[in-house]
Amino acid sequence: MAQGRGSGDVVLAVLLLCVLLHGQVAESAVFTVGDRGGWAFNTNSWTNGKRFKAGDVLVFKYGSSAHNVVAVNAAGYKGCTTPRGAKVYKSGNDRVTLARGTNYFICNFPGHCQSGMKIAVTAA
Repeated sequence: MAQGRGSGDVVLAVLLLCVLLHGQVAESAVFTVGDRGGWAFNTNSWTNGKRFKAGDVLVFKYGSSAHNVVAVNAAGYKGCTTPRGAKVYKSGNDRVTLARGTNYFICNFPGHCQSGMKIAVTAA
C-alpha cells in the first residue's frame, strides 16, 4: 500500500507542475506595435509607459511592400545597420516573442530606421 501512495504523490506532483507551467504561459501578453497605427515611422516612443516580460509577444502590422522588421543587436539599433545573420521578418503581420533583456527591432528599408522606424523593448 505504501507503494501505491508514493506513485499517487508522483502523479500529483506532475499534475501540479503542468498547472504551474500552463499558468506561466497564460500570463504572456500580446502587444501590437504602434497600436492602431501599426509599425510605422516614429514608433520609437511607443514603448513608453508599457511594461514587458520575457515571453510577451509583439505583433508588427505593416505593408510588406513598404517595410520589414529586423531583430538586431544594440549596435545595429544604434547605427541602423543589419548585422550578419539577423532575423528579417517580412510578412506584414509578424509575431515575435520577447527574450529577457533588451530586444531591438528596426526597419532596414533605406532611410526608414534613421527616420524613427525602430524600437528597443526591455523585457523583465
